[in-house]
Amino acid sequence: MANTTIATPSSSVRQTQGTALQRFLQATEIDTRLLGMIAALLCIWLGFQYFTGGLFLTPRNLWNLTVQAASVSVMATGMVLVIVTRNIDLSVGSILGFVGMIMGIIQALVLPPLIGFDNPFTWIIALTVGIALGTAIGAFQGMIIAFLNVPAFIVTLGGLLIWRAGAFLLLSGATVAPMDSTFRLMGGGAEGSIGATASWVVGIIACLVIVASIINSRKQRKRFGFPLRPMWAECFLSTVGCVMVLVAVWVLNSYYMPVNLAKKYAEANNIPWPEGGLQIPLGIAIPVLMAVGIAIAMSFLTTRTRFGRYVFAIGGNPEAAELAGIKTRWVTVRIFALMGALCAIAAAISTARLNAATNGQGTLDELYTIAAAVIGGTSLAGGMGTISGAVLGAIVMQSLQSGMVLLRIDTPLQNIVIGIVLVMAVWLDTVYRGRAK
Repeated sequence: MANTTIATPSSSVRQTQGTALQRFLQATEIDTRLLGMIAALLCIWLGFQYFTGGLFLTPRNLWNLTVQAASVSVMATGMVLVIVTRNIDLSVGSILGFVGMIMGIIQALVLPPLIGFDNPFTWIIALTVGIALGTAIGAFQGMIIAFLNVPAFIVTLGGLLIWRAGAFLLLSGATVAPMDSTFRLMGGGAEGSIGATASWVVGIIACLVIVASIINSRKQRKRFGFPLRPMWAECFLSTVGCVMVLVAVWVLNSYYMPVNLAKKYAEANNIPWPEGGLQIPLGIAIPVLMAVGIAIAMSFLTTRTRFGRYVFAIGGNPEAAELAGIKTRWVTVRIFALMGALCAIAAAISTARLNAATNGQGTLDELYTIAAAVIGGTSLAGGMGTISGAVLGAIVMQSLQSGMVLLRIDTPLQNIVIGIVLVMAVWLDTVYRGRAK
C-alpha cells in the first residue's frame, strides 16, 4: 500500500516530513476526502447564501434542510454497503413508495375499524409491518442476485418497475390520509421536534460521547501497541467535534414555532399571549435524531463487527473472500435485506412528513441515494466507502436542491445540475483511486 508508515509497537512518533498542512493531517489522521467534502459543502452554502440574498443560511432553511435530508440519509447508509460489494440498488425509491403505501393503508383503512383511529398501538403495528415487508423485499431481491447470479442492476431495475406499479395498483393511484398522530411525529414539524431543553441535553450527551470515544480509542491503541496521536491532536479533534455539535444545536434551537402554531400551543396550555409574540424553539426534529442514530449504528456495524469486515473483504476481492471461507452469497442477501429495512424506515419518515401515502412517493430517490453515497466517497469499483461520507453526501444533495428551490430554478435544470455533480463525483473518485495506486 502506498505511503504506509511502519512503526514499532511502542512508538508514538510520527513522520515529520512534508508541509505544515501535511504534518497536521498526518497527526490528526483526518480523512482528506471527507475534509474536501466539508470544504465543498461550505462553498455551496456560502454561494447560495450570496445568490439568495441571505435566505439560505437561516435557522428556518437549515432546520428544513436537515429534515428533508433525513430519509435519503437513512437509505444512503445502506447503499454504501451495497456499492462497496460492487452491486447497485435501483429499487430503493420504489420500495419506499410501496412500503409507505402499505403503512398508510394499515393506519387509515385496516386498523381503524378494528381498534379505532389513533390507537396507541397503531404506529407500532404500521412501522413493524413496514420494516418486515421492506426486509422481505430486500432479501428476496438479494437471493435472486446471490443464488441465481442475476446482475444486481437488472434485478433492482425490475424492482424499480414492479414496486412502483405495485404502489399504484394497491388503491388505483389514490392518496391515503391522514396518518396516526403518533406516527406523524417521525416526520418532524412543530410536534415532531424535541424542543430546546432536550436538544441541549442531546448535544451535551453527544459531546461526552465524542470525548469518551477519543479517550477509549487512545487506550486501545496504547493497549495493542499502535502509534498514538499527539495529545494536542486528540484535544483538537475533541474540541472541533464538540463545537460542531453545539453550534448545530444552537442553530436548530434558533428556529421558532410558526405564529399560528404558537398561538394554538398557547391556547392549549393556557399561556397568555405576550405583546411581542411567543417564541418557542423547535430544537432537533425527530427524523433527524432517527437518521443520526441509524448512521451511528451503521458505522458501528461496518467498522466494529465481523459482518462489516466481510462486506469490505468482498468488495476488495470477491474471489479471495470466498476462498477465505466467507459465505459471500448470504452476506449479499443480508446486505439487500438491510437495505430493504432502511427503505422502510425512510418510508415511515417520508409518509409521516407528508401525512399521506401517495403512489408517487420516493420517485427519483434512488438517484439521490446513489448520488449521496458516491459523492460521500463510496467507490463504484467496490471496497471503499464510509457511512459518515454518505450522510454528508446526502446533506450536499439536499443543499443543492434546497438552494436551487430558493433561486426558483425549474425542476429540469435542477436535475441537470444534480446529474453533473454525480458525474463529477465519479470522475474525482476515479482520479483519487488512480493516484492512490
